[in-house]
Amino acid sequence: MSTRYNVEVTHLADQQLLQAALWWRTNRPKAPGAIREEFGRAVQVLAEQPHLGAQARSDRVPEVRRLYLRRVRYYVYYRILEHTHTVQILAFWHASRGNEPSLSGAA
Repeated sequence: MSTRYNVEVTHLADQQLLQAALWWRTNRPKAPGAIREEFGRAVQVLAEQPHLGAQARSDRVPEVRRLYLRRVRYYVYYRILEHTHTVQILAFWHASRGNEPSLSGAA
């Protein structure tokens, strides 16, 4: 049986998630809860399979990974803290942005 990881959401990621959910609820009336639904699924998946996401680049935070949420076109940026069996979600970032999120405050 594999170890289930705890999932923590940083303040930055939480704020990004709140902004995205508000925008989505206002601008996507056919699926107003999609952001929360997809994020909830991502948390469940990462708790069971934290290495699922692809490696991402970060100059300031080592070992960053990202998981793509196809339905809403957002990435969940995170790192795995093996010593505490924790997945730390660092950012919630839309895929259409031309750059990656600043993770400087997450280190």
